[in-house]
Amino acid sequence: MKVQNSLSSGILKAMSLFGGVQVVSILCSIVRTKLVAVWIGATGVGLFALYNSTVDMISAFTRFELRSSSIKDISSSAGTRLAIVNVVVRRWSWFLGMLGAMLTIVLSPWLSQWTFGDDSHTIGFIVLSVAVLLFSVTDGELAILQGTSMLGRLAKASMWGVVSGVAITVPMFYFWGVDSIVPAVLTYFVMTAVMTMVYRRRPERPRPEVTFRETLTEGRGLVTLGFYMMLSTFVCMLVHYVFVAYLNNNADTETVGYYQAGYTLVNRYVGLVFTAIAMEYFPRLSRVSGSMIRTKVFVSHEISIALLILVPIIAIFISAEELIVRIFYADEFLVITPFIRWAIVGTVFRAVSWSMAFVILARGDGKAFLLTETASAVTSLSLNIVAYELWGLDGLGFAYICWYVVYALVVWAVYRVRYRLGIGRGIVALMFSGFGIGVLCAAVSSLSGLVIPVIIAVVVSVLSFLRLRTMILKR
Repeated sequence: MKVQNSLSSGILKAMSLFGGVQVVSILCSIVRTKLVAVWIGATGVGLFALYNSTVDMISAFTRFELRSSSIKDISSSAGTRLAIVNVVVRRWSWFLGMLGAMLTIVLSPWLSQWTFGDDSHTIGFIVLSVAVLLFSVTDGELAILQGTSMLGRLAKASMWGVVSGVAITVPMFYFWGVDSIVPAVLTYFVMTAVMTMVYRRRPERPRPEVTFRETLTEGRGLVTLGFYMMLSTFVCMLVHYVFVAYLNNNADTETVGYYQAGYTLVNRYVGLVFTAIAMEYFPRLSRVSGSMIRTKVFVSHEISIALLILVPIIAIFISAEELIVRIFYADEFLVITPFIRWAIVGTVFRAVSWSMAFVILARGDGKAFLLTETASAVTSLSLNIVAYELWGLDGLGFAYICWYVVYALVVWAVYRVRYRLGIGRGIVALMFSGFGIGVLCAAVSSLSGLVIPVIIAVVVSVLSFLRLRTMILKR
């Protein structure tokens, strides 16, 4: 019981810590985008998005998801072994960063042509090759902090990197106008790297001797798992692109904008809960991945905590859906409320599948991870197209629910059959209770306004708080 109390407390502390960091990051992003729009205009916003997306794209395909793939080895190592793994991770992050930088330089004329239709931005992409390098190096250091559970330093590095990057680039936007875009993008990555180096885990003394051959051998497993993760990311990006292109061709660009706005609200902003919890959950799960009993306990406990936090958020979100849409977008986007109202109910199954899916990564099972993510992506695409053809934009909310029901079943099959693991008693009942509350809120909101959903949200929030308090304090 004391172990579970400690787990509950640790999870909630990590969530509050990284939830705050995520909120600060979003606010900084909103401020930066707003100021670029005001001082430079739509051209500045467009350039900023194009350059950033290019850096993100190249980095995604050259970093091999090193940050996520290395956490398993880092978190399960100690002493001399940990020192060796850290050296290997740092060397590989530099190598992959230089690979990405060189690729950016070589492709710069073509990137300019593909992105802008001429070669006038070639120099800009060459300059941003440094950003690609820094992105990779920073990820390596953040992986070490996360894998060694130095969550306080990780949070500070992430938050101050974002804040200092925005603080320094804002005057550049004001004084240099459109000419500040490339220097500002690079400066942001520089400040993120600087803050990461300030808070990074210091290399062990004496530093272990790791040969080039050992670096290749030790890093092979990291890169192999990272390769499968990269392919999974590519499949998901491709499927998202295909559906957006389908919408654009079968509806119009305005519909694409509505879908993207709703998807971002549900997947990104509500996803802050998952991101915050994962910072502590993944390393902890990796350390016990060899024990079936402890893995089962950790997964079951994580599902419980995630649902107890998420279900009140779902009820509150549905109760305030119109206000939320107005805050993040505008009145014209109120058309997406039926979509987000039902889609957010599906996050109950997302929490369950997400908690089990981390076992696949904790065990370094790249093939199984690629299989489950590909199945998820194909299911999402198929359901979205069918739902849109039958019910339009509103139907995409139901497609989101069905998507995560199917994904939860696929992940559970791998979890149960491949690893012979189960979940604790009461988890299934808690999951369906949470789903039932979400459906009730969504249905009542659709039929009779917001008074009853608000009452439900208050009651559920109080009950969840009391349950979480009991889990922490009970001896």
